[in-house]
Amino acid sequence: MTWEVLSIIGTIAFAISGAIVAMEEEYDLLGVYILGIVTAFGGGAVRNLLIGVPVSALWEQQPLFLVALAAMTVVYLFPKQMLPPWKRWGNFFDALGLSAFAIQGALYAVNMGHPLSAVIVAAVLTGSGGGMIRDVLAGRKPLVLRAEIYAAWAILAGLAIGLKWAESPMELYVLLIVVTALRILSYTYGWKLPRRAVGEKVGEP
Repeated sequence: MTWEVLSIIGTIAFAISGAIVAMEEEYDLLGVYILGIVTAFGGGAVRNLLIGVPVSALWEQQPLFLVALAAMTVVYLFPKQMLPPWKRWGNFFDALGLSAFAIQGALYAVNMGHPLSAVIVAAVLTGSGGGMIRDVLAGRKPLVLRAEIYAAWAILAGLAIGLKWAESPMELYVLLIVVTALRILSYTYGWKLPRRAVGEKVGEP
């Protein structure tokens, strides 16, 4: 039951996140649907490739595709004047999707008997892979590679599950809330990992 709930939460959250980004970039209706679907399912597809699950398993998730389409349609038809803070909503759903899918990816790897390293990779790819593909298609720099702390929270989820700190449904839901909250705090307060630039950007003195 926990697995299904996480799948639904992640799918809805990332589908909405992708749809909002598409509307911010002024894509047409087809573009909204394509970007939302890629965001919701792209990370899982990449994860499946790396941990040995046939990509065809993606097409067995027809109910989730319908859920994603419904979520994107609602967002597309929702009056813009009732959702003025588009960026804040997009960030919130992105944080929720990151958390839900990172936990789901980690559980997937654990159930397949993979070691801790693979559990962490599965968490990161499932949690941030769809967002990376979304940002690339939208012509943006991927969040996971810049700005506030992002993929580190997926690593935290992978560690918690791989080390069996969170196993019961209640513990997994608490982990979902914690990871989502940490991601929200990181973009609210601008928490960043150390970074170093080499040379000067073009156009700078």
